[in-house]
Amino acid sequence: MDKDLKGSAICPSPARWWSKETVAVVTGANKGIGFALVKRLAELGLTVVLTSRDVGKGKAAVESLDGQGLHVAFCHLDVAEPSSIVTFAVWLKQRFGGLDILINNAAVSFNEIDTNSVEHAETVIRTNFYGPKMLIESLLPLFRRSTATSSRVLNISSQLGLLNQAVNQSHVSLCALQKVRNPALKELLRDEEILTVAALERMVSQFLHHVKMGTWREEGWPTVWTDYSVSKLALNAYSRLLAKQQEGRGLSVNCFCPGFTRTSMTRGRGRRSPEEAAEVGARLALLPPRQLPTGKFFKWCTPSLYSKL
Repeated sequence: MDKDLKGSAICPSPARWWSKETVAVVTGANKGIGFALVKRLAELGLTVVLTSRDVGKGKAAVESLDGQGLHVAFCHLDVAEPSSIVTFAVWLKQRFGGLDILINNAAVSFNEIDTNSVEHAETVIRTNFYGPKMLIESLLPLFRRSTATSSRVLNISSQLGLLNQAVNQSHVSLCALQKVRNPALKELLRDEEILTVAALERMVSQFLHHVKMGTWREEGWPTVWTDYSVSKLALNAYSRLLAKQQEGRGLSVNCFCPGFTRTSMTRGRGRRSPEEAAEVGARLALLPPRQLPTGKFFKWCTPSLYSKL
């Protein structure tokens, strides 16, 4: 087991507060970390909804869990398609009446580990930023928001979407190598008083415009996995804004960076297995209500404020 996972004081095995009536939705869950999260949550006794944009692969994933005695629900969901989100929200309300936990795991990247292309920037932004944003906003009325348990959103994100070095200063983080260099963008993202969702969307549109014009390098955007980094930067910032908006309303919003994990996105390379990442992700998603923070970015088990973007 990863040494970071052992004996963590930040995310120990949670005391059980949930029941079979607790509904958790995991997006992009037919493989990798998403699939491992579904499996772990089902093992812990929650009612879990596995979603996938590929119906065949999603159903196959559900059948494989069923063969292990773990019964989960399936629904098609493509977070990049607004109509698919609407259909899913209607299905979820009719099937379960609402939800308690949403884990936004669905994401794409078209870069190899040692390459950096922005050819598919529009698809990456639409899937990794607008997808979770649209899904959260569609499901907001369906969160049960019990004062005893508190609903929660956990966005699977990345330290590539951070502006500053990670909290643990003894380790040089990748984010320190790919900081946004544009001073105006830095100021916008760091100043919580001026940052709004509208301003964030303008920033994303500006990035896509610079990509189209071929000027993104000189405009100071990240230089490592550029489109993926910007999509996660936007997701982190949006999560901070949403957490602030929902504070005191029975909904927490946090982000979790699982680190370099062996998935199809990393072409099977990485320090951790999807199961190790899912173990920590599940613990964070199931933190006891009285210990549940909001507006935090968890790099593995270590939280830092979004204001430290």
